[in-house]
Amino acid sequence: MKLSELVQIFTAYQGDRCRMDPSLDPEIEQVASLEESVAGALSYVSQPGTMAEWIEKTPAAALILPLNDELIERAQAHGLAWAAVPNPRLAFAQAIAEFYQPYRLPAQVHPTAVIAPGTQLGKDISIGAHVVIPEGCTIGNEVCIHPGVVLYPGVSIGDRTTLHANCVIHERSQVGADCVVQCGAVIGGEGFGFVPVREGWFKMHQSGYVVLEDGVEIGCNSTVDRPAVGTTRIGRNTKVDNQVQIGHDVRIGENGAIAAQGGLAGGARLGNRVILAGQVGVSNRVTIADGVTVTSKSGVHADIVTPGSTMSGFPIISHKLWLRAATLFGRLPEIQKRLSRLEQASKSPE
Repeated sequence: MKLSELVQIFTAYQGDRCRMDPSLDPEIEQVASLEESVAGALSYVSQPGTMAEWIEKTPAAALILPLNDELIERAQAHGLAWAAVPNPRLAFAQAIAEFYQPYRLPAQVHPTAVIAPGTQLGKDISIGAHVVIPEGCTIGNEVCIHPGVVLYPGVSIGDRTTLHANCVIHERSQVGADCVVQCGAVIGGEGFGFVPVREGWFKMHQSGYVVLEDGVEIGCNSTVDRPAVGTTRIGRNTKVDNQVQIGHDVRIGENGAIAAQGGLAGGARLGNRVILAGQVGVSNRVTIADGVTVTSKSGVHADIVTPGSTMSGFPIISHKLWLRAATLFGRLPEIQKRLSRLEQASKSPE
């Protein structure tokens, strides 16, 4: 594609502020990171800083730049084609979408797939080898189910959803349209429900089910448990990374993101646009308000009621307070010595 064709795509998403040097309109053959760029490739600089030094030495055909005059002038001085946009990372993602499409099975049913008679199958579906679809399931249009996927009875899969190899969808789970469930994920497995008794534990059967609303993505080897009663629900367009545990009866709002190795205990309630960074733990029955961000390795043991706040630490405190406390950690031995000297001085006779 010509760079100008890509700029038209960027403009459609990001508005008329997108621009380029019309005298340089190279052919773009591929996309690449700035460090690994080659001739004919398109790369990007997200913001002024350490990566800007690559502008003078990159062999790329063109760069996506922020709306920054200094970076644009550096590219022009290097004789490099450029496109300046409000959000370079978004533009680069749009460029990747033009040059790469994820692998998809052919629109056919593999002969080794086991599909119960009477299953409702949509149009233009792709079902790979050794897929198991039992009675009572509904599969929407243009669904792609990769090899080794197992559905339990009563599962529904919405239009254009992709189920990657060896994921498992348990009974009565509802997966919406345009969802992605990655390899090894388990949707609707039994929640961790046991009642303590004198003899040990009485198992509480998990009779509920899981709902993934439209546009939800679940990462590799993540689990979303069903509750004893009712539903575990993940809201529209929320993205869940690899190796995340979402407990029974959890409710997550729309447009959220949960990074790798996070864990949500049963009954947690997350509002819309909540972001949990890597390895965040959320206790049972905790409520998190809309727009909250929790930084990595934090522990949420109490409700976060202020919308849009950023929280850190274990136990959780405001991010600004945590930063102030973090600056003191390395000085604690020194502070302790000074405190001891002051205490000794206060005890000395005049």
